[in-house]
Parts: sequence; C-alpha cells; structure tokens
Amino acid sequence: MSNVTALTFGVQAFVTLFVIMDPPGVSPIFLSIVGTRPKGEIRKLAIQAALTSLIVITTFALFGRLILNYLNISIQAMQIAGGLLLLMVSLELLSGKESEERKVTNTNVAMVPLGTPLLAGPGAIVAIMIFVQKINDYGQTTALITATILIHVVIALVLIGSASIVRVIGKSGITLVARIAGLLCAAIAVQMLVDAITTIVSQGTIS
Repeated sequence: MSNVTALTFGVQAFVTLFVIMDPPGVSPIFLSIVGTRPKGEIRKLAIQAALTSLIVITTFALFGRLILNYLNISIQAMQIAGGLLLLMVSLELLSGKESEERKVTNTNVAMVPLGTPLLAGPGAIVAIMIFVQKINDYGQTTALITATILIHVVIALVLIGSASIVRVIGKSGITLVARIAGLLCAAIAVQMLVDAITTIVSQGTIS
C-alpha cells in the first residue's frame, strides 16, 4: 500500500464505502419509513441519518479496535446483532405496524435503523477500520477523511432527492414501497446473519 497515491487511496475508500453502504439501495427503505411526512421533515431525517452514520463510522475509525477488544466483541457478533435489528424493522415494514417509539420521535428513525445498522453497518465499520490500518502517510489520512465525508454527503443528497418520489407515488405508493422495502430489509438481515455464522463456522469457533 506504500506505493499507492493519496488520490488512489481515497478513491478506493470512497468506492468501497459506496458499494457497501449502497445509498440507492437504502432509498426505498428510507421512503417506507418516512412515509408521507412533509418534505422539510424528510430532508431533516435524511441529514440526521447521514450524520449518525458519519459519527458511527468516525468513532470506529478512531477507536474501533480499542472498543471491540475492550468489550471482547467480535465483528461477527456485531453483524448478528445488526442483522437481528434489521429483521425486526423488516417485520414492521411488512406488517405495516410502526412502533410506538417511532411514532413519538423522528430522531430514532434517523438514528436507528437508518443511520445504523443500515448505513453504518458491520460491513462499513470493518471496511473503515481496514483502511485506517493501511494508512502510511498524511496524504492518505487526508484522502480517507475526505472520502468518508464525501460518501456521507452523497448519502444525504440521495435520501433528500428521494423526497420528490413521495409526492409522485402518494400514500398507496408508499404502502407498496414499504412492503417491497420490508422484503429487501429482511433479505439484508438474513444475509448478514448467514455471513456472520458462515465466518464463525469456517474459523472453527463453533464446534
């Protein structure tokens, strides 16, 4: 990695995070959760979700190894926890029932499940920790910081842009999107669980 330029390093980090965090793929789930709220409120939730993700990613970039080692938590354990949380959200979307907590406050919607674990999930956390370990100079540090901020700006813009879709498809369209998003969310959750369990078994930590 020492012969990789700062620009190349930054591009690699941005592309990796974009693929893992998948802003376009998160949009249907975001729309199903925000429903027919006013455009200004949707914009606020989009920004809150991006900021939550940025804070989580930054925290694990700086202190990830220390936190996991101190609490004796494996990446696979985080992945399973995130998968279970997303599975709960998917069941809500499929049934059309919104938890009382989400009805009371919009902040929770932006933080959980949007900010984490949907955006700042185990995959993104592991990726950022790996890139931090590969840093060799100040230029690469700057490139990684820039890439991390830029990906979250893109996430916010994509989610804000999806607000215009709400006005077009209406309430019944949102209901349809919620059902589809529920299936997608359930699939993501199950895949997270399968990946974590497969890794654990392959490492021989389960007899």
